[in-house]
Order: sequence, then structure tokens, then C-alpha cells
Amino acid sequence: MKENKFFPEIHGNFGFGCMRLPMLDDKTVDLEQFSRMTDAFIEAGFNYFDTAHGYINGLSETAIAECVAKRYDRSRFLLTNKLTEPYFNSQEEIRPFIESQLKACGVDYFDFYLMHAQGSRNYPKFKACKAYETAYAFKEEGLIRHFGISFHDKPEVLDMILTEHPEIEIVQIQFNYIDYDEPSVDSRGCYEVCAKHGKPVIVMEPVKGGNLVNLPEEADKVLRALGGGSNASYAVRYAAGFPQMAMVLSGMSDMAQMEDNVATMKDFKPLDEKEQAAVAEVVRIFRETKQIPCTGCRYCVEENQCPMGILIPDIFRAVNAYEIFHSWSMRGYYHGTLTADGHGKASECIGCGGCEGVCPQQLPIRDLLAKAAEKFEK
Repeated sequence: MKENKFFPEIHGNFGFGCMRLPMLDDKTVDLEQFSRMTDAFIEAGFNYFDTAHGYINGLSETAIAECVAKRYDRSRFLLTNKLTEPYFNSQEEIRPFIESQLKACGVDYFDFYLMHAQGSRNYPKFKACKAYETAYAFKEEGLIRHFGISFHDKPEVLDMILTEHPEIEIVQIQFNYIDYDEPSVDSRGCYEVCAKHGKPVIVMEPVKGGNLVNLPEEADKVLRALGGGSNASYAVRYAAGFPQMAMVLSGMSDMAQMEDNVATMKDFKPLDEKEQAAVAEVVRIFRETKQIPCTGCRYCVEENQCPMGILIPDIFRAVNAYEIFHSWSMRGYYHGTLTADGHGKASECIGCGGCEGVCPQQLPIRDLLAKAAEKFEK
């Protein structure tokens, strides 16, 4: 395993994203499986874990306390957490929040602390509350070791933030082969801004919320013809192959995913010319399918974001399966599961727009829900 060229304390260039942990049910993390995944990750030589308070409605932090912090000496792992907009409304509320995060995670400090999901919508609030200055003071106190941001917006906004805050040490962006030249995300442009400012990059969503694992049949055949790794492995290696990348995060939700990713990244090799050509063909095919590019981050439904309780990411996943894989069972799944137990139908959207305000992909969710209703309710 190669030493990380940007941060020597990071082992390798692969991190454990803890937004999609193994679950026993909607409100219970499978701690036994998460512990086994943690063991496999650390035994393979990796040590970087990433969380945020909103992940799984707070369960990610407490699961890390149980499965990582209580089971390993603090020198064996690095932990990243984030300052997220809904959890503070003034500068005075920031310190109690980070102290609550430290307690929830069972640690005395965070190795990395990021201003979460920065963009033109929420950056003014962070400025007004002096969040950057406050978090940087935490670094001087030893509560955090490295200061950075995660980002969801256009390259020009990122350029502005990095210009105003040269103290930023690292930037986390969405980056994968589908979004590289996708205008709504513009991974290429954001990456190039980071390179311009000399900032190391952490990759999130390298497999686009699983969309680059369960590919349309024609695209799947292209990668299978290579005779090599899994669909996920090509996506992760693609993202990790750019020179400014400090690491690639993967949100793993079962042991099989952990084993596949560890095998891919333990002795990392960038994509070769033949593999790059295959990925380019997958991009062409994928775009022709016109999938809803939802990553399943669930920002739109967590913290009671949707007043009608509509399971937006799950409905979009059902629409994609219905359209791409011609899965008629999705109609029954929609009526029997996705709209049961008090969850609203797509047609019951009241158009408040709260979901669109927090969507990292900037999806026209209200319009897409109307189309979902057309497919499943008529």
C-alpha cells in the first residue's frame, strides 16, 4: 500500500464512508456486521472513516462509537465529521454542537472537520455565523486536526470559497465517471478548481449511490467483457486515478462490498487505456437511458424534510428500475411498500420545494415526482 502523498497519517487512498451502513431495519444499524467490516478495513491497512451527524439520523455517529472507537486504540483510526447547516443558527451554537458530536462518536478530537455541503444556498449562513473562523479555532485548540469543506455546487462558487478561505486544507467533492462532464454536477470543473488552488481532493459518490454498480444490461456487458473486476471496482479506480485525489470514499453497506473495495484498493492501479475506453462507452450508454441521477443521499427525506413523508429516493430508484430493467414488479413495490405506513404517494407532493433546496444533485424533484405518479398511479 502506497503512502498517501498529501497526508501521511492517512493509510492508502481509500476511506470508509459511513452514510450507508448495514441496517437491521430503518432504525437499527447492524453493529455486528459493521464491526466485521471495520475489522476487515483496518486489517487491510486502511484507517479513514467519514461521518456526519445527519447520516442515518444520528445513528452513524453512535455506531462508530460502538464499532470503532470502543474497539480500537485512537491511534489506529482517523475520523472525519462535519458541521451541517440545520444544526446551528448562530456562532454560539457551533461549539456545543461539535462537543455533542465528539461525545456521540466516543472520541476527544476529529482528525478532519468539514464545513458540510457548501454551496451558494448555505454559504452565506456559514459566513454570518463565522463558522469557518470558529471551526479553525477548534483546530488551534486541538479539537480538530485538519480543516476542510465538502462541496455541492458550481465550480465558480467553489473558486470563490477557496479564494476567501485559503486556510482550507482539503475539499470533498462528488466525482465519478458519469458526473465528470455532467453539467448539473460538473465534477471536472470542481476538480480543476481544487487543482488550481492546490487543494487535495476527497472523492464522495464514486459509484454514484450504487448507480454505477447496477448498470443497464448493455453497459454491464461492456465492463464484463474486460474480464477483470466488479463494476464498482472500475468506478472507484477511475476516481482514484486523478493526481489531485487524496482518497476515495465508499459508502459500504455489507461485507461483500467491503471485500470487493478492499481487494480493489489495497494494491491500487489506475485504469489502463482499454479500461478507460470501456468506461467511456458505459458513459455513452448510461446517458442514453436517461436515468434519474439520484444518489440516495436521503438529504431530502431526513430530519422530516418532506412534510408528506414521501420516500423520494426510493421512488426514484423504483422509476429507474421500471424504465431501465423493465421491472413491472416496481409498480407493486410502489403501492405495497413505498406508499405504506403513512408514507405519501408521489402525487401527494404539495410542492413546497424543501427537498430541492437540499438536493446535492440539484434535481427538479417536484417535476420528477409528478412523472413518477404518472408511471405508477395511472
